[in-house]
Amino acid sequence: MDQAEGSAQDAARSVPVCYRHPDRETGVRCTRCDRPICPECMISASVGFQCPDCVRSGSGTGHAASASRPRTVAGGTVAADPRLLTKILIGINIAVFIAVQADKSLLDQLVLIGVWPPKPYAPTMGVADGEWYRLVTSMFTHQEYWHIGFNMLSLWWIGGPLEAALGRARYLAVYFVSGLAGGALTYLLASPTEASLGASGAIFGLFGATAVLMRRLRYDMRPVIALLVINLVITFGWGSIAWQAHIGGLVAGVVTGYAMVHAPRERRALVQYGTCALVLVVAVVLTLVRTAQLT
Repeated sequence: MDQAEGSAQDAARSVPVCYRHPDRETGVRCTRCDRPICPECMISASVGFQCPDCVRSGSGTGHAASASRPRTVAGGTVAADPRLLTKILIGINIAVFIAVQADKSLLDQLVLIGVWPPKPYAPTMGVADGEWYRLVTSMFTHQEYWHIGFNMLSLWWIGGPLEAALGRARYLAVYFVSGLAGGALTYLLASPTEASLGASGAIFGLFGATAVLMRRLRYDMRPVIALLVINLVITFGWGSIAWQAHIGGLVAGVVTGYAMVHAPRERRALVQYGTCALVLVVAVVLTLVRTAQLT
C-alpha cells in the first residue's frame, strides 16, 4: 500500500505545469520551445499552440512571428496585453460608480426601467418611452459598494483569461451581446416599474463562454460548473437580484461562445459575428414585444 501511494505521488509530481503559472497543471506544450503552457497562455498557431514569449520574440525552431501570424483559439489577433479590454471595462464601471456616488440623481437616468411613473400616469421615462440606451448604460451602473466589488472581481477573474483566449474583438462581442440579452429578458419579464442595474448579465455571459471554451479544450469542467452553480443559487436565493439578466446573459454567452470556439476555420468570422448578430436580433425582438405590451 505504501509503495502504491508513493508511486501515485511521484506520478502527480511528474505532471508538467505552466512555465508562467506554476500552480496550473497542463498537458499542452509550445510547439516552438516545448515549454508547458496553460489555456491562458496558449496561442493558437497554424500547427498546435505557442507560448506568448515565442510569439513576441519569434524565437524557436518555427517561422518568425510575423510570418506565422499566430492567432487565438477563436481566431482572434494576439495582443501584447491580453487583458486590456477587461481593464478598460472595469475602469468604465468604476468611473460610472464614482459619478453616481457624487450625484445620486444620475442613477435615475442610467438604470434599466420599463416605464415610470406607473399607470394611470402617462410614461415619462423608461425603455417603453423610447429610452433604449438604458439597455447599455445599466450594464455599467452600480449603486452599492458590495455590488460593484463582487462584479468587478468576477470580471477580472473570468474576463481576463477569456479575453486572452478569444481575442479582443470577439471577447467584446460576447460581453456586449450577453449584457444586452440579459437586459432584454429583464425588460420582458420583470416588473416595468422595477429598476435593474449592474454588469451581472454580461459577466454571466462570460461564465457561459468560459464553460464552452474549457469543454472545447477538454479541461476539467468541475471548477467552472461548481462556480456557476453557486452563482445560480445566489441568483435565485436572493430576492433583490434580477435573475432574468443572469439567465439571459448566460444563455447568450453559451450560444455566442460556442460559435466563437467551434466555428469552421474557412467561415470563422461569418459564423462568429453572424451568431452574435442573431442573438442581438432576438434581444431587439423581445424589446419590441415588451414595448408593445406596455404602450
